[in-house]
Amino acid sequence: MQRRTLIQSSAALLSAGLLGGLPALAQDFPPKKPVTMVVGFAAGGAADAAARLIAKKLSENIGQSVVVENKAGAAGAMGVVDMLTARPDGYRLTLAPVGIFRQPYIQKVAYDPVRDLTYIASFMTYDFILTVPASSPIRTLQDYVAWARQHPGQMSYGTPGKFTANHVAMALLEKKTGIQLNHAPFKGDADAISALAGGHIQSAIFANSILPQLQAGKVRALATAADRRPEAFADVPTFREAGYGFDVPSPLGIAGPKGLPQEVVRKLDAAVKAAMNDPGFQQVVANYGIRTDYRDHQAYAAFAQQAFAEEKAIVQGIGLD
Repeated sequence: MQRRTLIQSSAALLSAGLLGGLPALAQDFPPKKPVTMVVGFAAGGAADAAARLIAKKLSENIGQSVVVENKAGAAGAMGVVDMLTARPDGYRLTLAPVGIFRQPYIQKVAYDPVRDLTYIASFMTYDFILTVPASSPIRTLQDYVAWARQHPGQMSYGTPGKFTANHVAMALLEKKTGIQLNHAPFKGDADAISALAGGHIQSAIFANSILPQLQAGKVRALATAADRRPEAFADVPTFREAGYGFDVPSPLGIAGPKGLPQEVVRKLDAAVKAAMNDPGFQQVVANYGIRTDYRDHQAYAAFAQQAFAEEKAIVQGIGLD
């Protein structure tokens, strides 16, 4: 109910025009057809919510509709696969989660995340939160680790998919502590939330989409994989604070197919920045507990190269399988 209220409130803000008021870039972007933004996750999660918010503002700034298309699977990489056949004209884009830099080291993929994409801008970062039901006797991360150590392989945890950053965070916890957990991958946050609420899994690690359940007292947050305590989860310690020595940075942005003209890249980058500077947009993302994180097209492309290089060591170090 709380989540539904948040979504309704956001929709009301959008329809009321509270995300408007900034100069449009419409005169610079040829109005030929709607722009499609592919989201590699199921509807209802943090990525989907953020994509729909940024799509609304992009639509205002370029003067034509921006439509979100959900293609869940492959740890969020389905949008990248889609870009392999997209025309480099700016009318088909994708969200680019950090999982796309990890997949090539785990399984055979058809894409190279540096060579096959044009990076436009990042606009937010995920904060992964390990949770248990409010009724659980486990009250702290130390309790969680102690129970798992005493019951090897019995502590189940849900994620929105295998090889996602959520999965990486828990694999790192296993590596740091020597515990053995039971991974239960789902198609998205919404399915994992339902499984946790129904008692089908004992714990789960979510992105910001768990905030309504946390505020409603339905779940207990044990730790966050952020580099510092996010404002929306100020009472939740980080894994590093708890003594486990790691965090999982996960910026999210927009990319297009390779060969996207720099003129189009600059215009879309400017539209993303305009969206993020809008007070109404900032109010809506705050409702979801989302932290904004802007990198322009040059900084985002540099981040992509660095992340792709670093993910190899991460995958090898924690033995994802």
